[in-house]
Amino acid sequence: MSIDCKLSSAFALLATLLLSRILLAQSSNADLILLHGHILTLDSIDSVAQAIAIRHGIIVKVGTDAEVLEFAGQVPGMHVIDLHGHTATPGLIDTHAHIAEGGVEELYGVKLSDATSVAEIVARIKAKIALLKPGEWVTGSGWDEGKLAERRYVTAADLDAVAPNNPVWLVHTTGHYGVANSFALKLAHITGATGDPTAGTIDRDAHGNPTGVLKEDSAMEPVTRLIPPTTPEQMRQGILYIQKVLHSEGMTAVKDPDITQIHWDAYKSLLDQGQLKERICVLWHAGSTLESARKALSEIKAVPRVPESLGDDRLLSCGVKIYMDGSGGARTGWVYDDWLRNGMTPDVTGSGAGNRGYPQVDPGVYREMVRLFHQNGVPVGTHAVGDRAMDWVVDSYALVEQEQPRAGLRHSIIHANLPTPHALEVMANLQKQYDAGYPEMQPGFLWWIGDIYAASYGSKRGLRLEPLKTLQSRGILWSGGSDYFVTPVAARYGLWASAARQTAKGTYGLHPFGMTETVDIHTALRSYTAWGARQMFLESKIGTLEVSKKADIAIWDRDLYTIPTDQIKDLKCLMTLLDGEVVYRSPDSPVTTSVR
Repeated sequence: MSIDCKLSSAFALLATLLLSRILLAQSSNADLILLHGHILTLDSIDSVAQAIAIRHGIIVKVGTDAEVLEFAGQVPGMHVIDLHGHTATPGLIDTHAHIAEGGVEELYGVKLSDATSVAEIVARIKAKIALLKPGEWVTGSGWDEGKLAERRYVTAADLDAVAPNNPVWLVHTTGHYGVANSFALKLAHITGATGDPTAGTIDRDAHGNPTGVLKEDSAMEPVTRLIPPTTPEQMRQGILYIQKVLHSEGMTAVKDPDITQIHWDAYKSLLDQGQLKERICVLWHAGSTLESARKALSEIKAVPRVPESLGDDRLLSCGVKIYMDGSGGARTGWVYDDWLRNGMTPDVTGSGAGNRGYPQVDPGVYREMVRLFHQNGVPVGTHAVGDRAMDWVVDSYALVEQEQPRAGLRHSIIHANLPTPHALEVMANLQKQYDAGYPEMQPGFLWWIGDIYAASYGSKRGLRLEPLKTLQSRGILWSGGSDYFVTPVAARYGLWASAARQTAKGTYGLHPFGMTETVDIHTALRSYTAWGARQMFLESKIGTLEVSKKADIAIWDRDLYTIPTDQIKDLKCLMTLLDGEVVYRSPDSPVTTSVR
């Protein structure tokens, strides 16, 4: 080769290297930086930074103000958010919230979660009926006898006085029971002669007549199937409504469990139109039979499955949900020892036997359902409240993993209120060996429905409720959630309850569950960020504020790590970013934005 050719090749190589460096430098230039902050990164060493640089929604630098400014350079048009010393965290993650259904209820139903008496509930129903024609349905949700002055269920007799000509159905805050008026009971053909269905309870008065209170799906379904279905547009509007609430609470990702096709279609429609600005991971409704499980499997196979996603991780199909048992508030959870009334008196069934709840699915059928999904690579989330239910669930997971190891499916125990020592041991082994067996907890239960929980569980058993400290000591990871609309959706309440373990009304004392199982805010925040991201299969992309992660960020009025525990529940979100886009800004936020 000639000297000229060699020189030409050398210059070409040099030019290529220089161009590569220029392009690399340009690709690192930030289009958004956050400065002068107190940034809780939630990385592996819980480090705190001052500033973050972001490009195209991805974090490219975390460090001091000087480091980030030097890294970012002087890029024309770069946006700067001055935090003025305020605290930033990763966007909060709720791994169990029925946000689509809850949004619809809040928009179109009668809100009862803040009602303080039966009389107040009746007055709200009367006002709603004044706007309707005879025969039209009235629906509402959120009542809780633990918050009512009368300390009792709402009954058909209460509602009949104001709704003789309209069917009424009011869902309890737990979602596991509700009350129908006599008009609705008649339409559903529920009378004193109607027997309790399998895995359901018809509450009765002293004479054996239905009170109107129906517990669990099999008892509620004769009424609820008569209610006009939610329309696709109502579902879309419900999601948009609750999305605004989530943004205002610094929440950027949610696991919505127990969905059906109408929910998926609504999410997909909003995504296609650029209106879905949350990360939504769904669990499909599996029903209670092998036939319904196979139907769910066909629905799951028709859409992209994790780790695939839609809309750059805005919509993910994360598995399936099965109900093993019922509710602690309804005393339908499957437990080893009798449920209690008033914290001391054993509850009894209609036959006079001690009430220990019941499984929602035949245990043998449940195990076959889990096997079906597991063998098809579908993550399973099982609702399990009672200790007996939990043992069956974790043993089922261990069995199918031993039969056919499928590490990484992250099968979960939803609620996991009352783990036994056996369940704790199995969960720890499942996580270590198979990346499965993760509790998805709701610390807010201890607060929002804590008074009816204290009545149902009793003082001795209540000490084992939501045992976060024990989980931590055993090395068991868990994630936090609200189970909205069971409790308010704001994650700050769950963060606070993780440390406070305090009930709403203090009917049985403010701390009937003791304080032994509390965790500090560092741990609680991790359960609503980094550990929550794992349960959405997004831990490499969200949950911490680190280089290469998505810029999902919440900015707060106070430092979560230093404020007194009681102030955690009163945190105010100043700004929320998703993929680096500001999706919420408090009207009185002191955080400022400018363009360089």
